[in-house]
Amino acid sequence: MNGTDYKKLFLLKDGVTFLNFGSFGACPRPVFERYQQFQLELEQEPVSFLTDKGPAYLKAARQALGSYLNCDEDDVVCVTNPSYAVNIIARSFPLQPGDEILTTDQEYGACDRTWKYYCERAGARYIQHPVSLPLTTREAFLESFLKKITPATRMIFISHLTSATALRLPVEEICAFAKEKGILTFIDGAHAPAQLPLDLRALGADIYTGACHKWMMAPKGSSFLYVRRPLQHLFDPLVISWGYNSMQPSHSRFLDYHELQGTRDISAFCTIPAAIDFMQEHRWEQVSAQCRRLAHENAGQLYELLQQQPPAPVHDDFMGQMVSCEVRADNAALLHDLLLREHHIQIPVTRHNDRFYLRYSINAFNSQEDLDKLFDALKKIYRKK
Repeated sequence: MNGTDYKKLFLLKDGVTFLNFGSFGACPRPVFERYQQFQLELEQEPVSFLTDKGPAYLKAARQALGSYLNCDEDDVVCVTNPSYAVNIIARSFPLQPGDEILTTDQEYGACDRTWKYYCERAGARYIQHPVSLPLTTREAFLESFLKKITPATRMIFISHLTSATALRLPVEEICAFAKEKGILTFIDGAHAPAQLPLDLRALGADIYTGACHKWMMAPKGSSFLYVRRPLQHLFDPLVISWGYNSMQPSHSRFLDYHELQGTRDISAFCTIPAAIDFMQEHRWEQVSAQCRRLAHENAGQLYELLQQQPPAPVHDDFMGQMVSCEVRADNAALLHDLLLREHHIQIPVTRHNDRFYLRYSINAFNSQEDLDKLFDALKKIYRKK
């Protein structure tokens, strides 16, 4: 299939060049149709759905995730988004005055705010290691980052793929090093599942969260939280509900606490197996590899147009299907609206710390024509200055 054929499988509006898959994903038609079937079933038989069928549907979702992520189905629960998962962990993590959470200055803003809030409450410190860009090698990053570990470091919290700068960080080596030192690791993999190969057993992270509604293409509001079993007792749910002192406890308090959350629409969670089936049917690992090539082959032109150096070498060690470039211009904050209004291109321009970044995301329906349209628009915009 080519990009045009794949686009027919999605619900995206015609007339807009969609280069922003990374923000919220997009749901394929067959997956969305399954989602609507679950929602209809919920409305037709709400009691039966929520009390009888719902637990079985959630188990099926966990089984599908366990197989896809290579982890035990009882060690993963469905959550609405990775920020929700980070709140679960940060709220319950037993921080003491003087403890440190080590991270980078490249993390997602909502997660930074969560950790800062709970660290301040506990008298702990949230250490944001300043990443010197451009990155050169994985080894150089590791040498710089791991030097920030101190006797007070209780956890390393770090992105698998950063949001604004779209950089793949060497989390495999970080997890291995931290394990040797007895330090817990929490990986924010919001962008990783289905964009990068992901094997949780091989990775060895203590805690991992990822979005299903981004690159896995499940409906919005479907993500997961994985916690290694010996640690699960540490983490309470954000909402105390029927899972606490359950009258019919299951074999896992972790599942009871985080699944039994009262009345809510779990249809997006129930659709996760359909999203995984869609990827398997369409050989998504091959599709993803093709998308990475297209993203990487065009990166040089983006950096040249915006007169910037790449934030890292352009290859699989540092980049997936997203490419980000700093924008240094007086109108950087207005660039997103300008591209959408005048050129019908949907692409994020985000502020991170004191800098702006334009980031394109490539998925199956994108083509060279889409990127050429972006480049032509950027030429016209900056020619006017």
